[in-house]
Amino acid sequence: MRGHAGSALFPQAIPSGPGSPYRSGSLPGLAAFNTMPAPAAEELLLDCCGSHRWARRVAAHRPYPDLESLLAGCDEAGYDLTPADVHEALAHERSALAPGAPPAAQTALAAAHAAYESRFGHAFVICLDAYRPEEWLDRVLDGIRRRLAHDPDEERSVSADELRALARSRLAHAMAHPPGGGPGGRGQ
Repeated sequence: MRGHAGSALFPQAIPSGPGSPYRSGSLPGLAAFNTMPAPAAEELLLDCCGSHRWARRVAAHRPYPDLESLLAGCDEAGYDLTPADVHEALAHERSALAPGAPPAAQTALAAAHAAYESRFGHAFVICLDAYRPEEWLDRVLDGIRRRLAHDPDEERSVSADELRALARSRLAHAMAHPPGGGPGGRGQ
């Protein structure tokens, strides 16, 4: 399964207050993203959402003048995901444990994930951008418990919504923090 910058369950915090790079149109990685070869852009996008069709579509509409346009393209492509695309994207997700959580919490989380995956056949996904890190574990456990009551069709819809939110969050993070730390730089 593909790794992601921040996990589906315990993502890196994304600042959104005044002065945040996420609010401005000029992000260090956007210029590089707009000019990189299509295969490289698609690979970056697959780290945001594991649907190849979604990644090809977002990459094909470059260049994006600003982050808002890129995220709008991300959303549009996300709403056009077919059930097969959602299934593909969910297959790339992985369940994560809470970093630093006590062993009892890790055990509860592992059991909840196992129950969810047994019922629905894919990893549980949730976007936690609206919550503080200290709330993440409770939100994940509560989310799994609530969503276990869904029928499979309802849960596919909820999972697709969460995938779209995660893709948006991961993409914003990737544009603000390009590999290598510099404007559009690549890591070693």
